[in-house]
Amino acid sequence: MEKRNFVRDGLLGLCVGDALGVPVEFHPRFELDAQPVTGMRSFGTWRQPAGTWSDDSSLALCLAESLCSGYDPVDIGKRFLSWKDHAAWTATGSVFDIGATTKSALERLESDPDHPAQAGLRREEDNRNGSLMRILPLAFHLQGKDIAERRALVAEVSSITHGHMRSVIACFIYVDFAIELMKGAGPKAAINETRDRVMATFKDEAEAASFSWILTRDLSKLNREEIKSTTNVVDSLEACLWCLLGSHGYREAVLKAVNLGDDTDTTGSLTGGLAGLAWGWRSIPSDWLSMLARRADIEALADKLAAKLGMM
Repeated sequence: MEKRNFVRDGLLGLCVGDALGVPVEFHPRFELDAQPVTGMRSFGTWRQPAGTWSDDSSLALCLAESLCSGYDPVDIGKRFLSWKDHAAWTATGSVFDIGATTKSALERLESDPDHPAQAGLRREEDNRNGSLMRILPLAFHLQGKDIAERRALVAEVSSITHGHMRSVIACFIYVDFAIELMKGAGPKAAINETRDRVMATFKDEAEAASFSWILTRDLSKLNREEIKSTTNVVDSLEACLWCLLGSHGYREAVLKAVNLGDDTDTTGSLTGGLAGLAWGWRSIPSDWLSMLARRADIEALADKLAAKLGMM
C-alpha cells in the first residue's frame, strides 16, 4: 500500500476548500440555499478566476515553506510580511483579501520583526479566525512532540497575529485533531481524543469554557441552523468540525462548509484541510484539482516539507 503523504493531503485539501469558497465569500446562507455551490466558480465576490485561493491558503503556505527550514518564528513572521508586502505565495500575484486583525498585527510586526509573538492582538474582540485558518502546517511539525511543546508552539505561531487565549485554544484543538487524523483515527474517534487532551491541557484556563459545544456536545447531532459561519474563531472551528463529523467524504464535507455562507473561504479551507487528512488528496474531485491555481507549486512545497519531516 502506498504511504500516505499527509502534507499533500492537508495542503491540497485546504487550498481547494478555500478556492471553492472565494467566489461566494460574504454571500448569506439563504442565497446559497437557492443557488448552492457544487464546484469551482469563476469571478464572484473578488472577481477572480476559478481555482483562486485567498489569504487563508497564502499564509498557510508561507508557514509550510518556513517549516521546510525548521521551526523559527522570526522566519515565519518575515514570510507573512513577504506575503503582505510582496504577494509571496498568492494564487495570482496579488493580495486581494486581508483580515483587519491580521493586517494590524503584521503592521506591528514590521516595527519589531525579531519578536513576532508580541505582534498579535490580545483583546477579546480580536478573536477572529485569522490564525486558525493558517495553522494546519504546524500539525505536521508537531507530530510526536509532547503536549507542553505543542501548546507552546501553537501559542507562539497563533500569537504572531492573534494572541488572545481563545484563539490559541482554537488553534490547539484544530492542530490536535489533525494529528489524531494522521494517526489513523476516524473523525469521531479523533474528536474524542482531542476533547480529553484539551480538557486536561487547559483545565486551568477560563477561556476553555468558550469551547463548551466542542468539548461536551456531539456536534454532528446539531442542526444546521445552530451552526454559525462567521469570522469568529469559535464559530469557525465549530462549523468546520460540524461539517467534517457529519460527512462521509471530502466532497460532501467541503460543499457543506462553503454552502453555510458568510466566511465561506475560511470555513471551506478549515474543513478542506481536515477532510484532506481524513480521506486523502485523491478523494478530492479531479476537476477541482485541475482548476486549482499553482497546483504544481503546492504539491512541490508539500513534498519538500514531507521530506524534511520524514513523512514520505
